[in-house]
Amino acid sequence: MKLVVVAGARPNFMKIAPLMWEIRRRTDIGAHLVHTGQHYDERMSRLFFEELGIPRPDVDLGVGSGSHAVQTAEVMRRFEPVVLEQQPDAIVVVGDVNSTIACALTAVKLGVPVAHVEAGLRSFDRTMPEEINRILTDAISQWLFVTEPSGLANLRREGVAEDRIFLVGNVMIDTLLACRELSRRSTIRDDLRLTGRPFGVLTLHRPANVDDPDVLAGILAAIGQLQRELPIVFPVHPRTRKALEGHDLAAMPGLIVTEPLGYLDFMKLLAEARLVLTDSGGIQEETTVLGVPCLTLRNNTERPITIDQGTNLLVGLDARRIVAAARTAMSEPSRAGRIPDLWDGRAAARIVDILTGTRTSPPS
Repeated sequence: MKLVVVAGARPNFMKIAPLMWEIRRRTDIGAHLVHTGQHYDERMSRLFFEELGIPRPDVDLGVGSGSHAVQTAEVMRRFEPVVLEQQPDAIVVVGDVNSTIACALTAVKLGVPVAHVEAGLRSFDRTMPEEINRILTDAISQWLFVTEPSGLANLRREGVAEDRIFLVGNVMIDTLLACRELSRRSTIRDDLRLTGRPFGVLTLHRPANVDDPDVLAGILAAIGQLQRELPIVFPVHPRTRKALEGHDLAAMPGLIVTEPLGYLDFMKLLAEARLVLTDSGGIQEETTVLGVPCLTLRNNTERPITIDQGTNLLVGLDARRIVAAARTAMSEPSRAGRIPDLWDGRAAARIVDILTGTRTSPPS
């Protein structure tokens, strides 16, 4: 079987890594790896490929940044010749970025079936670009690989046929578990002078949070209070850096601002943090497995299992609520959670088994 596997943005890299590892172990399947170049910063792209042992992409489309329409259209324009040349049996897309829907749509228009990894997730907020990408990609994909039970329920509610839906677990957790020992060796805590001290981690990148000046100001007001009580590491996403212009982060001496971090350094910090504040979906999942308290700076989440079973708390965007929740998390024992079923490091193997016909049964 011949696949074309697509990655475009930093969240994709952790998801394709275990798929590529698994494909390399097999003799009945091969993959042509395409990097769309949606994230082109070295630390958002090349470093991740090196750290995660992902083979060098066979094709880099070099799309770069742009509006949603421009970026999506440019990925489609540059991806179509790749599909025509490779003539794959299937295209594998992951997550919910613009590259995901662009490559899926291009493939199905050419008659090539699509496998969507991380299907069925829904925030029920259609103002989120990612939500539109998820819904549309699921609607046109042949194989829907689901991470958690809510995904099954969502797809069934939308009328998707049972034989297209597979509950397989979470490929991001495959990567996390496979890299735990390597990440423990990171010196990032020493580098940031955090050895022996409790600390927090902050990430922000959602357009609804960083592009709205009032929302961003409210979040920063909460962080301004918390950094007096706990040093907070803030690796700044490229889109967030521009939005921060005009904000005096130097007035927050407890806020440790860094460039985007490599995967191993970031996992080291995440695993050993006293508290994580984030608007990232993937970090909600990673903190659940690591048992680290997570405050999600959003009004909704497409990953409800991280709340029902994990260590995640949805706190919204009100500064006072964020501060109160953080202080509670810092002063009380960590919330007890459990690792969801099938988040066991074997999701990629299940996906490849299904694609190659080794396993065909739908979820129970």
